[in-house]
Amino acid sequence: MRFLGHSTVRIELAGRVVLTDPVLTPRIGPLRRVAGALGEDAWADVDTVLISHLHGDHLHLDSLRLLGKSTAIVVPRGAGAWLSGKGFTDVSEIAPGETVEDGALTVTATEARHSGHRWGPRLTHGPQAPAVGHLISGGGTRIYAAGDTDLFDGMGGLGPVDVALLPVWGWGPTLGPGHLDPGRAAKAVELIDPAVAVPVHWGTLALTGLTRAPFGMGRTMRRLLVDPPREFAAAVARTHPRTEVVVTEPGEAVLPGARSGS
Repeated sequence: MRFLGHSTVRIELAGRVVLTDPVLTPRIGPLRRVAGALGEDAWADVDTVLISHLHGDHLHLDSLRLLGKSTAIVVPRGAGAWLSGKGFTDVSEIAPGETVEDGALTVTATEARHSGHRWGPRLTHGPQAPAVGHLISGGGTRIYAAGDTDLFDGMGGLGPVDVALLPVWGWGPTLGPGHLDPGRAAKAVELIDPAVAVPVHWGTLALTGLTRAPFGMGRTMRRLLVDPPREFAAAVARTHPRTEVVVTEPGEAVLPGARSGS
């Protein structure tokens, strides 16, 4: 498993290669990648792409085009026709409780508490489909990729889970509705009880120029590119110490047992 940054994780399981919410380019609209650039090896030989929701930092068309328009893409139910209309030829849909299979790999969609509109919660035109998370199973391993979500009642029923990929921040100085911050992500760990938790959705993207501002918001943003996963690890150590937190810098391999969350 390799954390490529933001919500993008490369998962190699049961003989298949999966990418979650691929964001692979140096820029995404007004956002720039502040983590190290990715090489083509990061997305080589991908079999399946899992999209949690339609927001541009999760369903990024230019990143999907890097993978090729014939790559298998699984989107939330209701988004398939829109993505197929962009020229992608192998698009399937999935809703919470539904399952798709890829060889020995099984993917089941879960609930997510997050806006499913392409343009966020404030606009009402354009494509919309309910956001989902994913349970990815194969070879005796079960991984929960939350996508973007707040806490929801069914979280406690997702286990048993070997690895939980949990968002702990975002790309700006504040969080909107439908997100987890470090404390709420630690609460998710209590509910899910994974063996390993990997903080994602941090340290990767920022508004152009914001991190270079010398004071105020710039200083806040520089801190938020570093601190949330460590605050999450500290909170889990206090409230649910039997879960190992693996803080992995964007672009690096996830190595349980080899690094701490401090």
